[in-house]
Amino acid sequence: MGNRRWATADGQPQMGNRRWATADGQPQMGNRKGCPYTGLPDLDIHCNLYVENVEMTKLLTWKPDWQACRDNLVRWWNREGMGLYMEVLRDQPRAGIPSVDLPADLEYRWTNAEYRCSAAEAQMARVDFWAEAFPYFDTQIGPGSLGTFIGSRPGFAVDTVWYEPYITDPDQVQGISLTADRHWLDVHLGLIDEGMRRAGGRYLVGIPDLIENMDTLAALRGDANLLYDLVDRPDWIPARLEEINRIYFEIFDLMTARVSPDGDGNAFSAFHIWGPGKTAKIQCDISATLSPRMFRRFVQPYLRAQCEFLDFSLYHLDGTNAMQHVEPLLEIEPLNAIEWTPQAGRPGGGDPCWFDLYKRIRAGGKGVQAVGVQPEQVIPLVDAVGPHGVFILLADPVDQVTAEKLMRDLEPYRT
Repeated sequence: MGNRRWATADGQPQMGNRRWATADGQPQMGNRKGCPYTGLPDLDIHCNLYVENVEMTKLLTWKPDWQACRDNLVRWWNREGMGLYMEVLRDQPRAGIPSVDLPADLEYRWTNAEYRCSAAEAQMARVDFWAEAFPYFDTQIGPGSLGTFIGSRPGFAVDTVWYEPYITDPDQVQGISLTADRHWLDVHLGLIDEGMRRAGGRYLVGIPDLIENMDTLAALRGDANLLYDLVDRPDWIPARLEEINRIYFEIFDLMTARVSPDGDGNAFSAFHIWGPGKTAKIQCDISATLSPRMFRRFVQPYLRAQCEFLDFSLYHLDGTNAMQHVEPLLEIEPLNAIEWTPQAGRPGGGDPCWFDLYKRIRAGGKGVQAVGVQPEQVIPLVDAVGPHGVFILLADPVDQVTAEKLMRDLEPYRT
């Protein structure tokens, strides 16, 4: 399935995989009808999805130009314009948003919904959101929490969450499914629900960084063990990946129905993306250990299925050891864009050494996201790669003087 363009009533070009309009002319995305999701009969969905926040994705008081931002993000997805994620430091935090104390208990710090939402609001209160930056509550509980719904146990650290493998003998595992104990799923839904309850039209609530594909199977099996499995029992792998995809699709629909009850698109926790449909970052970090031939066999088909499920997809390309997979990624027609993260010790995403990579991705018909870019690197990057289809994430919040200068310098590129 390829990417199809459409235009709304105001003539703005759009792109995604699935779209239709209801009798009243309102555009709809995905497969929502009646109760937002019925594919998981064993889960208590709770169809009360905070109707008071139905308009939350159209108007944001902490992002007054949100509609223009949305339009610009769609132009970036369509590779017809550029995006810039720039947070600007405020002289004073927003009124009425208290600071919060950092809890000592790491599990509480990651999983307590009231604390997480309060901490996110305190952080958002310190900055304004310029250009294509927007405020959202990041509901992630580490990179790869989908595995906790299947049987992996999380280990909480200060800056991340690790996941303990549970498949010790793959020959005894003939299927992967959701666990009967839905504790970690409930924790995630609790974060989303608290954010929706408190957002009040100020900010969005994002889909967490679930992660999927081979990376989730690696979390369940262990990286080294999975690499042996690719050689010793290659026929065991595809069925497990199909099962993980099925669970991913079900959970994504469940969460999307909560954060976007009007079907107006979603923010995703990783890499600051939003789209007017099912929107997510996808990845396969373990691919750094795979050849392109193995990538095409064990990774590419399941990534393609994810991209067909999603309306807007961004692949996270992580480190130079994964660069051999650029061509297999460009072969995935419904993939919209590729993000590049240089590994530690390498220059950031704005360094000229990566410009050829960005041009290669753009020439392959995909958008590009460059991360960790310094303000002074933005114009040289855009001059070298071109503005269309390029989304730049600044490394850190900037002061207002820097922000105003950068916006002036970018004006010719953003028209």
